[in-house]
Amino acid sequence: MTVIQPDSRTGSRRNARARRTELAAFLRSRRERITPSDVGLPPGLRRRTPGLRREEVAQLAGVGVTWYTWLEQGRPINVSVQVLDAISRTLGLDPAEHEHLYRLADVPEVTETGGCLSLEPETQLILDQLDPIPAAVYNARYDLLAWNATYESMFPILTTQPPATRNALWQLFTGRDCCNPVVNREEELPQMVATLRAGFGRHLGEPAWTDFVRRLSAASPEFARMWATHDVARPGSRMKIFQHSAAGLIRTVSTSMTLASPPETRLVVYTPADDESRERIAWLRAHPEDSVPDHVH
Repeated sequence: MTVIQPDSRTGSRRNARARRTELAAFLRSRRERITPSDVGLPPGLRRRTPGLRREEVAQLAGVGVTWYTWLEQGRPINVSVQVLDAISRTLGLDPAEHEHLYRLADVPEVTETGGCLSLEPETQLILDQLDPIPAAVYNARYDLLAWNATYESMFPILTTQPPATRNALWQLFTGRDCCNPVVNREEELPQMVATLRAGFGRHLGEPAWTDFVRRLSAASPEFARMWATHDVARPGSRMKIFQHSAAGLIRTVSTSMTLASPPETRLVVYTPADDESRERIAWLRAHPEDSVPDHVH
């Protein structure tokens, strides 16, 4: 029997095509959000696109129109850091979008991550020491990896899930409205999806990431719509408002801190934003039995 060995070059070509496709869609989405007046150009006659034309981006960035068109069409062309920087400035990319552009263009200035997948033993100790402030560890795909007791009291709908579905995005987009803890969904969910998109750019062509986005897009039209915007963002500090069935409304400020190991993991701490929220978290921590959902589907 002849055993056919997989050709690594096939996988590399597949990943390269995926990067170029993602790069093309990202550039189009960023170009279409900029109006001529944003960059000091006259509005002109009727436009087929909602934003700048390709030739306008090329002119403002100081690159050839044909070359930029090929780049936005996902053709296999080489691109320099200087040209990427010029396009980034023209499109008004923020730091997260700028980094995303580099990764999609596969330039060496953006360091790839690697290493072990298990949490350091001290990580759980840190989480426990933070108690009664809720805290947890996520990876770049929003898989929940570790948490403390107060976090478990606040989010049993997530911590009680089996590992395959213990994912914050999956639960928020596919769960029933009665069990969804996030109050400020319109602000929070697009930010989470944009953070996921930045991580996706570092894992183009990887089956685990591609399959996750495909399944979640099929399960949630709301996620699919947000994913199609190609917005990218970095994790950061922001207000998060939760509704607990027993404790009531809880306002927190989430702070995200990158962990050294494993790669692309972050510790997120949910600090009470006011005295009332602090008291409700303390009550919830003292009554863990009341954190269990009082109904099943």
